[in-house]
Amino acid sequence: MTIKNFALVIEDDQDLSEIFTQALQTAGFQVEAIRDGAIAQERLKETTPHVIVLDLHLPHVDGGALLDQIHSTDELNEANIIITTADNVLAEMYRDRATIVMVKPVSFSQLRDLSARLKV
Repeated sequence: MTIKNFALVIEDDQDLSEIFTQALQTAGFQVEAIRDGAIAQERLKETTPHVIVLDLHLPHVDGGALLDQIHSTDELNEANIIITTADNVLAEMYRDRATIVMVKPVSFSQLRDLSARLKV
């Protein structure tokens, strides 16, 4: 079962990670931020966030592999996945595997408003 109103931000860019974290907190989420794909891979085995903000280009383990892990883990099936990427081709490729796909640049207000709709 997902943890209501808990969000996991998986974004390697420090500035974006902070902006996304603040946007989700403003929308009412408790947030944990991770900047490394390998660390995120391990954390996803330990927790069941309600929302996962996922960058696709990450160090050590890419976002596509994390997306495969999320979709193959029963406990994460209810998670809302927000993919953030600057790559339009990847955005289209992964559109059907996410709740929302946002093409960077993503603003504070865009993420805040969209994530607020996912709050329980």
